[in-house]
Amino acid sequence: MRELFRMDLKDYDINLKRFRRPSVRGIIIKDNKVAMVYSHKYDYYKFPGGGIESNEDIITALKREVLEETGLTVIDSTVEEYGSVLRIQKSRVAENEIFEQENFYYLCQTEDSAISQKLDDYELDEGFELQYVYPEHAILVNRTHSHDIYDLILIERESKVLECLIKEKLI
Repeated sequence: MRELFRMDLKDYDINLKRFRRPSVRGIIIKDNKVAMVYSHKYDYYKFPGGGIESNEDIITALKREVLEETGLTVIDSTVEEYGSVLRIQKSRVAENEIFEQENFYYLCQTEDSAISQKLDDYELDEGFELQYVYPEHAILVNRTHSHDIYDLILIERESKVLECLIKEKLI
């Protein structure tokens, strides 16, 4: 899979151990809008997705994460690689560790009807909601609204991926 860009904060000692957490994200485009998960608590948009469990392949993780966060069922035959983003920074949870996350983005389509979300506690706390938005709106919100102390690297990553999609005329 091609690398779209890399986000390396270089805020760590290169001799520290690395914690790798690969993740997968779904890009669902419908009527020139993108299916995004909106966080009511921190006021940002992100692509549906999350961590790949040790016992699952990447497409299974994509389908599971999209279903859990949005209630939408991915149609297998529509899944297509888009690109990856590597994120590297000092861990925010472990003092002597580097956090490395490769985010794999896939274009896909979903069934029209949705079921109930199956959100984790932190996702419920953030008030995750599926919204179809124009990419320019999501970028504007992500870059101009206050997000308290939330993960600004995650928010900027999603804005940059949206810009890649616009530049490549996929939206």
